[in-house]
Amino acid sequence: MDTVFALATAQGRAGVAIVRISGPGSVGAARQLCGDVPAARGVRILRDPSGDMLDEALVLRFADGQSFTGEEVVELQLHGSPAVTNAVLRCLGDLPDLRQAEAGEFTRRALENGRLNLAEVEGLADLIDAETESQRKQALRVFSGGLGTLAESWRTKLIRAAALLEATIDFADEEVPVDVSPEVNMLLADVSAEMRREADGVRIAERVRNGFEVAIIGAPNVGKSTLLNRLAGRDVAITSEVAGTTRDVIEVQMELAGLPVTLLDTAGVRDTDDIVEGLGVARAKERAERADYRIHLVIDAADTSVQAGPDDLVVQAKSDIYGANETAISGKTGEGIDLLISRVTERLLEKVGNVGIAMRERHRVAMMRAIGYLDDATSALAVADAMIDLVAEDLRSAIRAVDSIVGRVDVEHVLGEIFSSFCIGK
Repeated sequence: MDTVFALATAQGRAGVAIVRISGPGSVGAARQLCGDVPAARGVRILRDPSGDMLDEALVLRFADGQSFTGEEVVELQLHGSPAVTNAVLRCLGDLPDLRQAEAGEFTRRALENGRLNLAEVEGLADLIDAETESQRKQALRVFSGGLGTLAESWRTKLIRAAALLEATIDFADEEVPVDVSPEVNMLLADVSAEMRREADGVRIAERVRNGFEVAIIGAPNVGKSTLLNRLAGRDVAITSEVAGTTRDVIEVQMELAGLPVTLLDTAGVRDTDDIVEGLGVARAKERAERADYRIHLVIDAADTSVQAGPDDLVVQAKSDIYGANETAISGKTGEGIDLLISRVTERLLEKVGNVGIAMRERHRVAMMRAIGYLDDATSALAVADAMIDLVAEDLRSAIRAVDSIVGRVDVEHVLGEIFSSFCIGK
C-alpha cells in the first residue's frame, strides 16, 4: 500500500496534535524530519528540509502488525498550534511517495489488514459520533467485538449443523449409526431464536444512535410552545395569545437518562381556511405520526376526542389557570414538569431494555436473510425423506448471511457509505 499521513486529532488550537504516518515508508518519512527514529518512543527535534526547527515532538513507533492499521506506523505528538501542525503537514506533503490520507483510510486499512471487522468499524464510527452516555455504551459494545463474537457463535453452530448433514450425504451408502436430525434442529432453533431477538432490537438501537422523537401535539394556544421552552430551558419557540402562531415543526435536542431525545413542537391541530396554517397542521400530523412518542396537551382532562396510542401521554395543560391534578402541568410555572419528564424517561427506558448488540439496518437485513434460510431448512427437515443436500445448501447460505455482518463476504457495496462518515485522520 501507499504510505499515507494525516492529522489524527481535531483541527484547531489544542494542547497536543497528533500526526499519524502509516505504511511501508512511514519510518523513512519520519526520519526526514527528525533524523533518528526511536525504536519505540522518544522526544525528537523536527526540522524542515532547510534545517530550521519545526517543533519538539514525542515520536512513537509501532511495528508492522502492532499498530491500529496493522502496518508500520509513526505518530508525531506535536504542540497543538495550527502553525506547527500545518508546517509539519506541509513538509510531509513535499516528501516523495507520501500522500495525504483520505477520509477513513486509516480505519479502512485496519479492516483490510484484519485488525477490525466490519461491525467493529461501524461501532468505531458510532463511538466517534456519540454524544450521550447511552450512545457511548452502545457503540463500545459493538466496537469491542460484541457483535462479532455473537456472529461467530452463530457461525460455529451453523457449521456444526452443516457438518452433521454433510456426514449423512458423504456416507449415504452406509448405515449412519446416529440420527443427526434432533441435534441439527436444536442448533437451528437456537440460532434462529437469538437472531430474532437481535433483529427485533435493531430499531430501538437505531433510535439510541440517532435519537428518539417526542412530539408535543394539541389544539392551538394550548401551551405547546410554552412547554417546549420550559423543557429546553430557553426560548426556542415564539409564544403568543394569538392562536396559530406556530406554523412549522420546531425541534429541540436534549438528553434524558443518557438517551438522545428530540422534542417536536408542532402546529396547533384545527380546521382552518389559512393556507399556510393548513400546511403547518398537515405537517404536524405527519411528523407526530412518525414520532416515537406523543404528548397530547388538552385543557379538559376528560376530553374524549383525543386519539392517544399506547405510547402516548395525555396531559392537562395550563394547571395555573384551570386547576391542578395528578397529570396536569404548567409550562409557565413549571408545575408537574418533573413528573412529566419522569414519565417520558420511564417509557424510553422500557424500550431500550429490548436493545441487543446489533444496531444497524444492515445487520437486521442480514439476520432476517439468515433466518429465512434457517426456516426453509427446518421445514425441509420435517419432511420424510428430506433432500439433505438442499438443506445443507440452505445452511451454507445462512452462514454467508452471518459472515456478511462482520464483513467476511458481500460488503464492498457498503464500504463507501460507511467510510464516508469518517473524518480525515481516522
